[in-house]
Amino acid sequence: MTQKIALVTGASRGLGAALALELSASHHVVAVARTTGALEELDDRIQAGGGQATLAPMDVTNPDAMRQLCRSIFDRWGRVDLWAHCAVHAAPLAPASMIDVRDWDRSVAVNVTATGQLIPFIAPLLGEEGRALFFDDPRAGEKFFGSYGATKAAQIALAKSWAAETVRTGPQVHVLDPAPMATATRARFFPGEDRAALAAPADEAKRLLAALA
Repeated sequence: MTQKIALVTGASRGLGAALALELSASHHVVAVARTTGALEELDDRIQAGGGQATLAPMDVTNPDAMRQLCRSIFDRWGRVDLWAHCAVHAAPLAPASMIDVRDWDRSVAVNVTATGQLIPFIAPLLGEEGRALFFDDPRAGEKFFGSYGATKAAQIALAKSWAAETVRTGPQVHVLDPAPMATATRARFFPGEDRAALAAPADEAKRLLAALA
């Protein structure tokens, strides 16, 4: 199979779904998310546009499942040309002194630990020529963003270290800066915000991918 392969983790909604749909014009998309129904809706949209996808309804925090997925990708295609990591846990806003331990543990598991596990799994599939995409959202130090801000910052720090380490050897690791988007996650963070002033995820997906060309 000569078609390029794109792996999108966190593909069920928001920017992840938009990137999967945009990439499906030129890649076979492996779409990973916990929500089967949302993945099936994404698959319908991809097929309607003439693309193809492989759905992987699984939790990125399950290392055995993700290890098996990467093995299956290698056995079927031998590589990944692009990995877009959009999986994130956006814990409810709360003062640092009132952070719920379950929200904290889930934030660390999804935003930090899973990223640290996925990079070694996926790096061999990307090889020297592949690309890995991470998406910054700098909330560290902002009031009420303790769980999300700290763990998202840790994720991006890890991505930047990987990027610095692979400048000469590949793969190419990019940390991108999406504009504020009209997503469900942002609506929970800023419920009174004027959503008409926000970017559409589909438009941001096009912009961010075009910037890589």
